[in-house]
Amino acid sequence: MRVLTGEQILVRIFIGESDRHGHQPLSIALLERLRKEGFAGATVFHAVAGFGAHSVLHTTNLLRLSEDLPVVIEIVDAEERMAALEPILDEMVHEGLVTMEKVHVLKYAAKRH
Repeated sequence: MRVLTGEQILVRIFIGESDRHGHQPLSIALLERLRKEGFAGATVFHAVAGFGAHSVLHTTNLLRLSEDLPVVIEIVDAEERMAALEPILDEMVHEGLVTMEKVHVLKYAAKRH
């Protein structure tokens, strides 16, 4: 297991639920690719509402049921690893928002068996 403490980088990728990469949802395709490439970890969050560059409101509201709810993928890893992320995003993410910020990792640990 890798050690991940102190100053690291957090990347957030904002996409839509209907975004795809090949025959898979983009969020799952990205998650699998990041795992394969050896990133420390990533989490996919499904949002209940949001809007982006097109200013179209996507919501779970029953009166305006959306099939393209917002999805956020968060990745935390070392700055050196994030250099390998940009070509992956260029290849796979064609529309959305990507942010990057420094974070302080207090704890990153796997369950002990």
